[in-house]
Amino acid sequence: MPTEWTVRAITRATVPVLVVLALVELGSGLVLDSFQATLLRYPSLLVLVPVTIGTAGNLGSVLAARLSTAFHLGRLSFSPADETLAGNALATVGLSLTMFPAVGAGAWLLSELLSGTALSLVTVLVVATASGAVLAVLAVLVTVVATYAAYRFSLDPDDVVIPVVTNVCDVLGVLVLFAVVRVVV
Repeated sequence: MPTEWTVRAITRATVPVLVVLALVELGSGLVLDSFQATLLRYPSLLVLVPVTIGTAGNLGSVLAARLSTAFHLGRLSFSPADETLAGNALATVGLSLTMFPAVGAGAWLLSELLSGTALSLVTVLVVATASGAVLAVLAVLVTVVATYAAYRFSLDPDDVVIPVVTNVCDVLGVLVLFAVVRVVV
């Protein structure tokens, strides 16, 4: 548990993490650039990119906040049998399975209204739902590992976990989305 909550301590904990994460985000941009032709060919996928990575980051951030609160309250044990951990992880996956189909339908509808799309609604729904399911599981893993690492390094999870989760989910969002697109489209 951190012993001091000062601007200096928070800055000392977060600046190195943010520098590394900025470099990781550059890699995500390079991957995104490599799929430019596919995105321009299928506008519904172009619409899916920011929504997918944003939604995955948001789900991970909600989980991170809940785990951080449980950690501060002494209710988190990092055991696979921990009900708080398991319940929040299942809730994150459940939210994903309800949100990502809606995201896919919205992306398809928007692209259909604005430009017409070469992909069917079913294809976009499959891409969005499969991407969301995989991202939810990865977001849970990243969040648990980041929260545990904060605990092990005596850092306040409130200071480091959410930036780690949102940035890593951005990168994973791009990678997972395009992996699913390669399989489905």
